[in-house]
Amino acid sequence: MKKLGFLLVALVVSMTASAQFEKGKAYLGASLSGIDISSQAKKFHFGLNVKAGYLFMDNLMATAQVGYEHLEDTPDVFTLGVGGRYYIIQNGLYLGASLKYKHADEYNDFLPGVQVGYAFFLSRTVTIEPELYIDFSTKKFENSCFGLGIGVGVYLFKDQYKLKK
Repeated sequence: MKKLGFLLVALVVSMTASAQFEKGKAYLGASLSGIDISSQAKKFHFGLNVKAGYLFMDNLMATAQVGYEHLEDTPDVFTLGVGGRYYIIQNGLYLGASLKYKHADEYNDFLPGVQVGYAFFLSRTVTIEPELYIDFSTKKFENSCFGLGIGVGVYLFKDQYKLKK
C-alpha cells in the first residue's frame, strides 16, 4: 500500500511539473551557500547569489548571476557569472554549466563550473532548489571548491499576469 501511495504522489508531481520548462519562461532565483568543502579550511563562510534566466528553448535555460561571499579573515568576494541549465527530465532534475568571474582585493579569477540540481515545485511557479556544484579555479587548483547550495526560484511566463477580458 505504501508503494502505491508513493507511486501516486510521484505521478502527480511529475504531471504538475510537465510544462514548467517551456520556451519563453523567465526565471528569478536566490541562493545561500556556505556548506562547501575545499582544500582550505574555512571558519565562517556566507554566500548569497542572485540568478536570472530565460528558457530560450524547451528545457534549455541561459542564466546570469551576481554573488557576494564573506569569508572569515579574508577580503569579501564579488562574483559575476553566465551559464546554462539543461532540464534532463520534466520532473525538475537539471545539469548546469557556468563561467564565473571572482573579484576580491588584489585577486581576480575565472572559475568554470558544473552543477547538478533539482527544482522541487512548491506551487505552480515557486521552487526550492538544492544544488551540488564544483568550481575550478584557473589560477590555483587550491582555490577550487565544491559544495551544496540551497536556493529558491520563481518561474514566470509572459501570459501569467495578463488581465482576462
